[in-house]
Amino acid sequence: MVFSSLKKSIQLTLIFISFLIVSLILWNTYIFFQRFKTEERSKMMILASAQRELALNTDLNADIQLPLTIISNNTNIPMILVNQFGQIESFQNLDTLKVKEKGYLEQQLSLMKKENDPIIINFYQNKHSYIYYRNSDLLNKLSYYPITLILILVLFSTVIYLFFRSNKSAEQNKLWTGMAKETAHQIGTPLSSLMGWLEILRLENVKDDILIEIEKDIHRLNEITDRFSKIGSVPSLIETNIISTTEKSLTYLQTRWSKQIDFHFKKINHPINVMLNIPLFNWVVENIVKNALDAISGRGKIIISFSENSDAITIFIKDNGKGIPYNLHKKIFSPGFTTKKRGWGLGLSLSKRIIEDYHKGKIFIKESEVGVGTTFGITLKKSK
Repeated sequence: MVFSSLKKSIQLTLIFISFLIVSLILWNTYIFFQRFKTEERSKMMILASAQRELALNTDLNADIQLPLTIISNNTNIPMILVNQFGQIESFQNLDTLKVKEKGYLEQQLSLMKKENDPIIINFYQNKHSYIYYRNSDLLNKLSYYPITLILILVLFSTVIYLFFRSNKSAEQNKLWTGMAKETAHQIGTPLSSLMGWLEILRLENVKDDILIEIEKDIHRLNEITDRFSKIGSVPSLIETNIISTTEKSLTYLQTRWSKQIDFHFKKINHPINVMLNIPLFNWVVENIVKNALDAISGRGKIIISFSENSDAITIFIKDNGKGIPYNLHKKIFSPGFTTKKRGWGLGLSLSKRIIEDYHKGKIFIKESEVGVGTTFGITLKKSK
């Protein structure tokens, strides 16, 4: 418990430090962006002064090299010079191919008006011009940097989340595996005693039909012990006729349940072989059938049917019980989730693992409607 609490504290600390570092980077980026933007405006104001000096200088012998140099040195900030009547007089750093297109300059001018306030050039009392400009490409790239950083943070956080989640899932799997093997071990002791008592009953000349039923239940307990012992290890698969195996599993349940349950087994008349671990597969069928029996509350109908194609076969288990709300269809296979007042919510979770992890098949809800019933499907690949 102390180790788990310490581990959680370390995780939260790492996440907090990560967010703090990213926040500082974003803040510094924002400050740098604003400073860079201010510097670009200062450059444009200097360029406006150069334009004004160049326009007002009428002395042919005057040195105009400095204002010309200032204007020509603007190689990265797109700008448009507009007179007081709104007419475009000159431009810089725009796409030289597109400026010939009709409406291109007007479109760029509209963008510049939205992006930055104009710089006014006062030549003399009744004449003035405006310099409109956009942010440089470098400044625009810098504005996308925080978004990129946030995306990296989201990716980093997702990786951390998935890592810790997989660790938690691995810990849960170890816990369930340990519990399953311990259960198998605990059942083994009284099971051995029951087998001994069965032999004593045979010597006492107890009726054969009673002994047969007791023997079936002892065999059943052996199967359950075998199932629990296989959790956490890779089970062996053998080529098996899925039709007859499913029928046997259903028959055992049918003889030990209420006569008010109407079982229908719609089998395919030819054998279909799949690679199967019979004890674990029977466990899956029984889990789903028992859920169906709970759903119909002791009276109703359960139908087992099959559908095949060239590559696979699907077993359908249908009941006319309470049904499952659509928003719970994905949750019911999660460990610990249950709609029952009693139970640990492991049956369908284990079934999913047995079918999908061990048999490389698929288990799913084909259809379900509240008050009408539910149909589960189990799809397995045919043997080649």
